Amino acid sequence: MSTTNFYANLEIRDTSLSALLGAEKNFKELPEDWYILVADIRNSTQAVKNGNHNHVNLVATGCVIAVLNLAETHNLNVPFFFGGDGATFLIPEVILAQSLSVLQKHNLNSEKNFGFSLAIGSYSIASVYKANIDLKIARVKVNRVMNIPVVLGNGLQYAEEKIKNDPNIQEITPDSTPLDLEGMECKWDRIKPPYKDQEVVSLIISGCEEADFSRVYSKVMKAIDEIYGSIGKRKPISIKRLKIKAGLQRIKDEMKAKLGTWNFAVFIKSFLIANFGEIYLKKTNAGKSYMLKLVELSDNLTLDGRINTVITGNSSQRKRLIKYLDKLENLGLIKYGHHVSKESIMSCYVKDMNSDQHIHFIDGGDGGYTKAANQLKLKFQD
Repeated sequence: MSTTNFYANLEIRDTSLSALLGAEKNFKELPEDWYILVADIRNSTQAVKNGNHNHVNLVATGCVIAVLNLAETHNLNVPFFFGGDGATFLIPEVILAQSLSVLQKHNLNSEKNFGFSLAIGSYSIASVYKANIDLKIARVKVNRVMNIPVVLGNGLQYAEEKIKNDPNIQEITPDSTPLDLEGMECKWDRIKPPYKDQEVVSLIISGCEEADFSRVYSKVMKAIDEIYGSIGKRKPISIKRLKIKAGLQRIKDEMKAKLGTWNFAVFIKSFLIANFGEIYLKKTNAGKSYMLKLVELSDNLTLDGRINTVITGNSSQRKRLIKYLDKLENLGLIKYGHHVSKESIMSCYVKDMNSDQHIHFIDGGDGGYTKAANQLKLKFQD
């Protein structure tokens, strides 16, 4: 029996994340003939230190769009996990070779235009299970228009480390599959939190080996809900703070990431959207409807075996949460990294403005996820 549509057929749970995570029976093992696909920007920490966080985010977004557009040509729904400086996917074997090919083409383009090299590779689910590494998945509804994949276990991190640190780098020969980044939109300016007394926190929490991931993550999500409010309330994106950035360099960067080269017609189109698009979005009924869905479809929570989230609140809320996380860390149940910034950044994948076919990737300002991940990495090295 074919497993190609395994994820599309997975039940979408309509429950709180804390309840979902607290019941391991909600999760299913992945088919052994599926693969973990990883694309990660090498030396992203240094790139962020050098002030290139916008380019890092742009290239990482391109990784997601390249694979999702490919999957769409096969009528496939594949789970993905955006990380600010890269992305991880779970894919059936039928699109494995083509996925590696389009990511390698994106890599060559990124090296040429931004000086970034991507670590790209795949690892079979069968190999993860053979190594006795846990990996299970569920789908959960987070609002009326969005559902997300939720992973339990260290399988994705295990595969990522294998791919990034393997001295025998997987040879990828690009085939004739075209690199398609149609739908990439990265014109939004840095986004201030909804209210003046708020800040943006990028947070990555990893369970320790001895911990009961299901129980611990359930408690953490419940604590975040209690301190910051619901997913909708703690999102750093609000319509009133959204502004399109019309700078020529921003338009050129998006075009180079999307096409790999200069195109006058595309430049003019992007320039007009950047300068006049905000009028359409905020003054027309269709534009207002799109903006409402944009907020709902903003992706500020990734559960890939860790908890990765970008949230907004005031400093007292952050201090309460950090105190709680410190307690769990001192008990040896988790390790975490976080970064506080004054704003968030957003890049977008827009297939159709008039439907639910758009996704908006959120990261904390100044490379929030990358800085939180580096802090977490140092804790594991202690």
